[in-house]
Amino acid sequence: MNELQPSPALRPSACPGLWRIVQALDGGISRIKLNGGEISAGQADAVAEAAERFAIGVIELTNRSNLQIRGIGTERDALIACLLAAGLGPTQMAGDDVRNLMLSPTAGLDRAMLFDTRPLARQILDSLQSSPRFQQLSPKFAVQLDGGEAMAMLRHPHDLWLSALSLEGQPWLAFGLAGCPSEDGALGAVPLAQGHALVLAVLNTFLDLASPEQARMRQLLATMDVEAFVARLPLTLRRDVAVRQWRRGVGDLAQPLGVYPQLQPDHAAVCAVAPLGRLSVEQLRGVARLAREWGDGSLRMTPWQGVLLPNVAVEQASAAVAGLSALGLLCDVREPLARLVACTGSTGCAKALSDTKGDAQRLAPLLSRSGALGAVHLSGCQRSCAMAHAAPATLLAVGPGHYDLYFHDPAQPGLGVLSGRNLTIEEAGVYLDTRLWSNIDD
Repeated sequence: MNELQPSPALRPSACPGLWRIVQALDGGISRIKLNGGEISAGQADAVAEAAERFAIGVIELTNRSNLQIRGIGTERDALIACLLAAGLGPTQMAGDDVRNLMLSPTAGLDRAMLFDTRPLARQILDSLQSSPRFQQLSPKFAVQLDGGEAMAMLRHPHDLWLSALSLEGQPWLAFGLAGCPSEDGALGAVPLAQGHALVLAVLNTFLDLASPEQARMRQLLATMDVEAFVARLPLTLRRDVAVRQWRRGVGDLAQPLGVYPQLQPDHAAVCAVAPLGRLSVEQLRGVARLAREWGDGSLRMTPWQGVLLPNVAVEQASAAVAGLSALGLLCDVREPLARLVACTGSTGCAKALSDTKGDAQRLAPLLSRSGALGAVHLSGCQRSCAMAHAAPATLLAVGPGHYDLYFHDPAQPGLGVLSGRNLTIEEAGVYLDTRLWSNIDD
């Protein structure tokens, strides 16, 4: 969609969208859903322009590879027009909410992939946007398509996940419901050619069975057996031992920073993280310039709140890394701030009990040991908006500058094991760095 259209009739939701600008303490929020996390350099410039002209110049990278503009003022129609003119809207206005399909940032590029997921992703996205029935899905209803890439976020739960596997030398798609491929067994599989039909069958069956109060797959499956759901699917599924005992190899779940070799000879992707998930207008414009200068003029946002420049010539990759670092992006996992994830915090969210981003800035220099990317999550409230899964360590705000500390334990629900109460940032830093840091990287 390239022309401004009248604002659609928006259904009630707390989720921002391109048209649904949700008010926060620091102004309005507009969420720009990207197809597979991809955006052209020209579109990135348009986002920067909209954030600069009609908002406070703050751009957020979400944990599902989308972008948000924060601090939007009164010229909301002008901001929407700017984004639509850049081709950042859905193919149909009512389809904006349901463009929730997550791919690997290295789809089509990854040496470990079994197949390129992007053609199937285009089919799925077209159906989600164009079908009036699928437009009834919740703005939170989410699908993941995993082609076997080594760079893949496999811990985020999805209403429907699809994951590549090889059976008798042929590509198949395993699937699961209300979970994630790194932790859950497959419910069945279909040949790759039937992947689109599988997605349509699952979505239609969900809408057939779910009550108005059951917006997510987990809510429906809380009231019916998953086997009963699978039995309703109008497809022939393979459900033998080879499928039901298959597990997705997790590999390296942390996003590599710096240079990532591609499948394509002599080319690499260059990866960086936005500090605490935020970019300034100048930074986004700078990244777009580097994409033109060193890559193919495109960017890919990552579910680790980062950015990836694809198709950089190997001999130019170090220059691209230097350019990203000069912009203030993080390209080395050893940088303390690269280990931290923080929600908006009390400066922008009325529900947050502390300034999580400011507190994260204070915590970073206290963590002197090397650690995994995103190893510590600072959350201003129980909603845990900045991460879709439990982090190895979570600091949950209980008041300004004070946090309870949890360590993830797969055997425990929620955030994990409570290991410290009402800690200051300084106390949390000492606790993490000197006593337990080695445990959270396991």
